[in-house]
Amino acid sequence: MSCVLTVDVGNTTTNIGLFSITRSERPSSAVEPETELLGSCILTTPDRLTTDEARIQLEQALALMPNEPIDGTILSCVVPTLTDSWRAALSFSCGVRVLVVGPGIKTGVRMNYDDPAEVGPDRIADVVAARATYGSPALAIDLGTTMNFEVIDEHGAFAGGIIAPGVALGARSLAEAAARLPIIELRAPERVIGHSTRAAMQSGVVLGEAARIDGLIDAVFEELGYSAPIVITGDGAESLAALLRHEATVDTTLTLRGLALIWQANVRHLRH
Repeated sequence: MSCVLTVDVGNTTTNIGLFSITRSERPSSAVEPETELLGSCILTTPDRLTTDEARIQLEQALALMPNEPIDGTILSCVVPTLTDSWRAALSFSCGVRVLVVGPGIKTGVRMNYDDPAEVGPDRIADVVAARATYGSPALAIDLGTTMNFEVIDEHGAFAGGIIAPGVALGARSLAEAAARLPIIELRAPERVIGHSTRAAMQSGVVLGEAARIDGLIDAVFEELGYSAPIVITGDGAESLAALLRHEATVDTTLTLRGLALIWQANVRHLRH
């Protein structure tokens, strides 16, 4: 058994998770869902971060988790200016080589994308975890600053996806663009037809997001020619899943688990 520390730096939040992994005897490119989350922590992602600041945040996060020896670390970062700081902090605090998800990483998943280097590391992690956990085909939906659809086809390949503004970004843009509209709480209203400005905005933003997701799911399945299990992760996943017409599984650790699985797939490669 190994322990791996996973760090997913997003535009809004940074998620940290400690996993125990039972190694597979299959080739290193094989990904096995033999993981257990031992502890996790969510931080706010700042605009800028020094290596020392990243070290402080990391050590505070580790203090909230079981005191287990760390065998490896893996970093997913969609904010390029923060990558070096987090990589240096992980290397210093954990004393092990840091694997950064990017071009050349081993995933065991064929990427049917015009330029695989364009696919964000968090999206890759979602694909790996969704395929390992839910099989092929599968559809992963990640809610955050952006809303990402990741499509795994019936052959287990990454078929592509959809990127759209996230629900919080949509609400913020609406309030910023229209002077008389307020910032609203992101929750579903009691009825579709709002009887106040806030309720009307909640209907348009929250119920509208659910309707958009349902519509995109229908379009994806129509284009594929078959349906697939749906898994939702990210900010407000449970609340939004309850509003969908489609049945969906909420998996809050999907991205971090995908990072742990990618580390497992690369561990032999790192030792050479």
